[in-house]
Amino acid sequence: MAEEKETLYQDLNEQTNEPEGAENEASIEEVFAEAEEAKASADEENANVELTAANERIAELEGKLEEAENRIYRLQADFENSRRRARLDLEASEKYRAQSLISDLLPAIDNFERALQMEAENEQAKSILQGMEMVYRSLLEAIKKEGAEQIEAVGKEFDPHLHQAVMQVEDENFESNVVVEEFQKGYKLKDRVIRPAMVKVNQ
Repeated sequence: MAEEKETLYQDLNEQTNEPEGAENEASIEEVFAEAEEAKASADEENANVELTAANERIAELEGKLEEAENRIYRLQADFENSRRRARLDLEASEKYRAQSLISDLLPAIDNFERALQMEAENEQAKSILQGMEMVYRSLLEAIKKEGAEQIEAVGKEFDPHLHQAVMQVEDENFESNVVVEEFQKGYKLKDRVIRPAMVKVNQ
């Protein structure tokens, strides 16, 4: 900067043919001050432009980051939901694995129950009925081990989730909306109804 000032002094003196003096030096100082001020202003303006561009870039990157984070959160939520559904499906499959077999056995159990209501007329018939009763009880025990049980009906309040009303009567011996007779036993496997009980309900 000093060399530039000295060169400027010499050029100015040569042009004016005047000796170097305080007046020329003052003029040169003003020029340099204005130049410094202009340079500082330009540097500040450039810095502001660069800062604005940097802020815009930061905002853009922050937006992309937020979008990526949201997408990751959605993917994680979808994955957790899928894993939970798979676990529930597996648990339900394990819990009700015997439902199909039990449903197939129910008609046979019904037939045993009807056969056991017959009166034995001789010893041979009694022996047959005893054998049938043993098989019947074995079937009930087998499905019970799998979690199946008969639905209580007679004397219970009618429940459309457990009972299927096929007839209504007026019976003073029962309260209103109470099952008075069972035509076919109902069964449920754990907390799931396999077959509702077919019943007669008091009005």
